[in-house]
Amino acid sequence: MIQSMKIKNIHHIAIICSDYDKSKKFYTEILGLSIKQEVYRSERDSYKLDLTLNGKYVIELFSFPNPPKRPSFPEAAGLRHLAFGVTDIKEWIAHLLKHGVKCEPIRIDEFTNKKFTFMSDPDDLPIELYQV
Repeated sequence: MIQSMKIKNIHHIAIICSDYDKSKKFYTEILGLSIKQEVYRSERDSYKLDLTLNGKYVIELFSFPNPPKRPSFPEAAGLRHLAFGVTDIKEWIAHLLKHGVKCEPIRIDEFTNKKFTFMSDPDDLPIELYQV
């Protein structure tokens, strides 16, 4: 393969939510992602919210009228989860609990010996916090 044709990075992750305001609050006020741009697309009756993490574009959050439900659990086929690296997992769990977000008990990665836990976003998308 030609060197210039290699994939350079993950550009973004797109998430369709069922309650735009609730998901916007979760990703911005609770997880602390920053809004780069918010656009209402009247032809689709849909919002598109571009979110950044440490100045890097990472998530597109979409709203659509009545999106179909999709079963999604960490061990189901398809996208397994979205993972965020954190420096202090216990501090994050306390922060999330204060905002009514439940987390699973902390586990230890058997290969790296690092701590991690899972929670869900407002649409039950599995999200992992991994201590780096």
